[in-house]
Amino acid sequence: MLLQIPSILAPEEVRELRRRVDAASWIDGSATSGHQSAQVKYNEQLPEDSSVARDAGELVLAALSRSALFFSAALPRQVFPPLFNRYHGNMGFGHHVDGAMRVHAPTGRRMRTDISATLFLTPPEDYDGGELVIEDTYGTHSVKLRAGDLVIYPATSVHRVTPVTRGARVSSFFWIESMVRDDAQRTLLFDMDMALVRIGKEMPSHPSLVPLTGCYHNLLRMWGVS
Repeated sequence: MLLQIPSILAPEEVRELRRRVDAASWIDGSATSGHQSAQVKYNEQLPEDSSVARDAGELVLAALSRSALFFSAALPRQVFPPLFNRYHGNMGFGHHVDGAMRVHAPTGRRMRTDISATLFLTPPEDYDGGELVIEDTYGTHSVKLRAGDLVIYPATSVHRVTPVTRGARVSSFFWIESMVRDDAQRTLLFDMDMALVRIGKEMPSHPSLVPLTGCYHNLLRMWGVS
């Protein structure tokens, strides 16, 4: 499932986060790449163990925890501590697939990457290029969102970032290990949850709400891992 989640960060939160990360020291982004990705990755990144990245990541995690839409779509079991990257001067990231497992270097924590996420922190009018291009069975999708908006997509997808030819593109990126590993099952649960939300708003006393809610939770109980 490819899904845009708008306004994860409010404008004032974006400004505060950018104030922190823009003043930090950036390093070569290939430092955290696997062998295949490092051959096509040209960007800058905040060091994982820097205090700026850690504090900024906590702001992102707090925002995610407030989003009911993010929870419904991702069903997060754990979220990799958010990282931050920057593209400018024709930097880009060629075709690649994210590694199946990630190790958080500062803590040694391991997790499976079911879902990839990019949180845009630069207004799209401030840079040229920098589109996140995702390929799936339905074709090729180009994503360039407002500052504060998030996109999530299956980590199994081939994707790339086109070169930034003007300005700079700053983003946060991270991965989610979901309680429901299978993307098709997560999509079905998300669609059912969204339908239940609509029914609850339009017909809050409808007698089907309870059994349908029961079906949702029983499917989650069947497919989910705690």
